[in-house]
Amino acid sequence: MKKLVATALLMAFLWGVSAQNGIEKIPLNDDNLSYPEGTQHSFETIDGKNTLVLNGRAQVKNPRFTNGTIEVEVFANQKRSFAGITFRKQDETFEEVYIRMHKSGLPDALQYNPVFNMESNWQLYPEHQAAVITKNEGWNTLKIVVNGDTAEIFVNGKSAMVVPDLKTDHEEGNIGLFALFENRFANLKVSKESEVNLPEAEESNTIEGLITEWNLSVPSTFDGKTFPKNVKNVPYMTKGQAETSGLLTVSKYVTKPSRGKYRRNNEDYVVAGTTINSTEEIVKHFYFDYSDRIMVYLNGELLYSGNNGFLFKNPQYEGHLKLETNMVTLPLKKGANELQCVVIERANGWGLMGRLTD
Repeated sequence: MKKLVATALLMAFLWGVSAQNGIEKIPLNDDNLSYPEGTQHSFETIDGKNTLVLNGRAQVKNPRFTNGTIEVEVFANQKRSFAGITFRKQDETFEEVYIRMHKSGLPDALQYNPVFNMESNWQLYPEHQAAVITKNEGWNTLKIVVNGDTAEIFVNGKSAMVVPDLKTDHEEGNIGLFALFENRFANLKVSKESEVNLPEAEESNTIEGLITEWNLSVPSTFDGKTFPKNVKNVPYMTKGQAETSGLLTVSKYVTKPSRGKYRRNNEDYVVAGTTINSTEEIVKHFYFDYSDRIMVYLNGELLYSGNNGFLFKNPQYEGHLKLETNMVTLPLKKGANELQCVVIERANGWGLMGRLTD
C-alpha cells in the first residue's frame, strides 16, 4: 500500500500538477516547462515563492487547456517589459494576454494579442487594450477566465477587459508564460472555473460594400529587388476571410518568412487581390486601411502607396487601422477588374481592410 502511495506522489510530481479544491498548481521548474530556442530563464526565491525568471517563452509540458481559469503572479517591474499568459497553443498559433507594468494607468497597459504563425497582431486590435493599475512593489496577479470564444481578464482581482471573440478559433491547446525584457513569475494555477461576465452585445450593422474575401499570394521578402514588375500576373495561393469589421489578419492565412523577432524581422509582402465585375465603365471609391505599408493597383496600374507602420509618424504612433482612413477612386472598365493591394509588413500586425462605394 505504501508503495502505491509513493508511486502516485511521484507521478503527481513529474506531471507538475497538484490539485486542491479544483485548482491545479503547476510548479515552475524544468520538469514541467519547455523553452523555445533563444529563451533565457533561471529560478529564484522571492518572498518565499519559487520564482521563474523569464525572458522569452515557457510552455507547460502536459496540460491541454480548453475552458477554465489561468492565474499567475508577476513581480512588480518598472522597467519596460511585457509579462503574460499564453493559452490554447497549437503549433505556432495561440492566444496571448500580457500586462506592461511600466505603462500602469495608460490605455495600453493591458493587451490581448492573437499570435498566428508566430507573428503578433496587437496592432490590429486596439479595442482589446485597457488601462489597468499595477503595483510598484510586490506581486501583481494576472488571471484569465476562458469560456468558448470568450475571455475575461482580471488584474489584481479586478475585471479589466472582456474579449468576446477570441481570434485563433482554437478550442484547446497548451498554456504557457511570456516575458519580453525579463519578468518574474510565481504561483501558476489552472482551474475549471469558466464563468465569464459578458458585456451587453452591441448591435452590429452591416457595412455596405465591405470586401469580405481576398485572394492571397505566396508571401515573399520585400527588398526592392525581387518584387514582381508585373503585379497583375502574380499567382494566388489561398483565400483569406475578413472579420465582420472588414479586417483581414494576413498572418492567419499565410506564414510570414521573417517572423517571431518583432522589430528585428525583415519586411515581407503579400499580394491581396479581388475581382470587381462591372457592367459598364464607372468610377467607384475604395476606402481602406492597412499595416504596415501598401501599394494599391487597379488592372496593373499603381494608384496609391503609403506607410502606416508602427512609430512611423511619431514616437507614440501605434499604427492602428480604421476603415475610412484612406480613399482612392477606381476607374472601372466594363467587365472584370483586378484590385490588388501589396501589403508590406515588418511586425506587430499584418492587416488590410477595405470597402467599395459608388
